[in-house]
Amino acid sequence: MAELRVVVVGGGIAGLTAAWLASGAARVTLLEAGGRFGGKLYGGEVGGVRVDLGAESMLARRPEAVELAREVGLAGELEPPTTAKAGIWTRGELRPLPAGQLMGVPGDLAALAESGVLTEEGLRRAGLDGAVGEVGADVSIGEYVAAKLGREVVDRLVEPLLGGVYAGHADEISLRAAVPALLPIAQRGGPLAEGVRELTSRPSSGGPVFQGLRGGLGTLPGAVAEAARRNGAELRADSPVEELRRTPEGWRIVSNGEVLHADRVVLAVPAPVAAKLLAAELPGAAAELAQVEYAGMALVTMAFRRADLAGTALTGSGFLVPPVDGRRIKASTFSSNKWGWLERSAPEEFLLRTSLGRHREEAALDLPDEELVARSLADLAEAVGLRARPYDTAVTRWRGGLPQYPVGHLDRVARIRSAVAGLGGLAVCGAAYDGVGIPACIASARRAVNEMLTPGAGASVREGRMGA
Repeated sequence: MAELRVVVVGGGIAGLTAAWLASGAARVTLLEAGGRFGGKLYGGEVGGVRVDLGAESMLARRPEAVELAREVGLAGELEPPTTAKAGIWTRGELRPLPAGQLMGVPGDLAALAESGVLTEEGLRRAGLDGAVGEVGADVSIGEYVAAKLGREVVDRLVEPLLGGVYAGHADEISLRAAVPALLPIAQRGGPLAEGVRELTSRPSSGGPVFQGLRGGLGTLPGAVAEAARRNGAELRADSPVEELRRTPEGWRIVSNGEVLHADRVVLAVPAPVAAKLLAAELPGAAAELAQVEYAGMALVTMAFRRADLAGTALTGSGFLVPPVDGRRIKASTFSSNKWGWLERSAPEEFLLRTSLGRHREEAALDLPDEELVARSLADLAEAVGLRARPYDTAVTRWRGGLPQYPVGHLDRVARIRSAVAGLGGLAVCGAAYDGVGIPACIASARRAVNEMLTPGAGASVREGRMGA
């Protein structure tokens, strides 16, 4: 029986995972349009110090990312944050993030009052936990929380927390997609804060909420790529796909003018790219994919000499910034505080970063690097009294980096997947479908490969991988 041929299009963490999973059961070729693998998992040097220039942590309460790291030989490199104590810069002061909240939705109103994040009027309104009309299959998280707890809770808590995940707007983001644990509470009616308190007080596994990797998450793609190559996969960078067509025998793929033939194809690319590739074969699904909007952002990473930071209040892991306060940055991470491996590797330096831009507010991405650094330093001076100048900086622009999950997004994904399944021999995965976090992207890749390598096709993903 001929060996099954699988082509994976896209070399981010979803595509790399798909290639690795399939490589033990098929002959795999991965095609990545850019010059490197890893997508938003990307590391580099700033001031002679290795640091993440993209995503820096992965949710550990979902097992997929941590298990993948272990499977590809990075078990000994896993390390939780040294501190998870974050603040919110709002109403002119740096204030503690209230305890007992879930994606900014408070469950402990006493802790909320103690934090000083809300005004007296905002606290009074939150305490009313007002009744709302019937909540159906979905609602925007901003609309629902504002109706229950008031606008201030949305503006000063939910917006900055969601902004860190989606770089979007709370009034547009789907409650069902972004915080599904809240949907049953919304549909039942009753007090929202009480429901959040019940959720946040449930016993956990006792492990860390987040995990990182020594040397940064930017080391994960290389390890997955190497594991795939050891299994025989061929990984090609600088290989954009110009055409994807169904044939009686399978699939015809054109990349850099070369024609490849495959029995199965996994599309692990952003929705606009998938839309173009599927326009000829699945115009309906392509139209749906083309409607998925993306947000862009810029990360400004700065390296300081610790000796220059005396008297600066750089405590905790950093802070978030509500858009309603009109600041230039939307968050800052004190990387050297957050990651013990970074402090150990560079004890005389201090690395921090800021982020700017969100959905439909991406003008900052077009500014020169020096202007983004200047804006970041101006806000940091006001927020934490930072007066020192960095000895090195790096600006990383992520244009179209984060797909948006508006109300109805999951229904759109279901329609896309139904159309793709009807064509046969094709699957989609990545951040546009099941969640933007690293574990969600990895789980999406596993689902795609399982759809491709079914028992009926003569192969399947080994059950031992990633906790299956």
